[in-house]
Amino acid sequence: MATNRTFTMLKPDAVQNGHIGAILEKINAAGFRIVAMKMTQLSKVDAEAFYAIHSERPFFGELVEYMTSGPIVSAILEKDNAVDDFRTLIGATNPAEAAEGTIRKMYAESIAANAVHGSDSDENAAIESAFHFSGRENF
Repeated sequence: MATNRTFTMLKPDAVQNGHIGAILEKINAAGFRIVAMKMTQLSKVDAEAFYAIHSERPFFGELVEYMTSGPIVSAILEKDNAVDDFRTLIGATNPAEAAEGTIRKMYAESIAANAVHGSDSDENAAIESAFHFSGRENF
């Protein structure tokens, strides 16, 4: 059963390039309600923990370095069919393959610096939301 919430993170490239407002506008225009949001910067320990699933992959060190290179914006979004609808909105991981009008097509720099993270399942949305937000921050 699909839940009504998903997690997103605007990555360091999107924040550094001044795309926060434009990306949030696209999220709102797509019918998502932001129920929690904050700007933070991941420590190396936090980035390693969040991306632990990739720890054995050759790009892990570069991923951690990139994700700790600047501030991020974390948010919990609410909408019917939130996970699938948000994955559609953000587009393919590779911005060159992303559909026109998607967030990654418009704002990503590369596969690695792809502007935004979106949970890939309801289970991961809950795990990722809990990682970034305490119970009192999640409305």
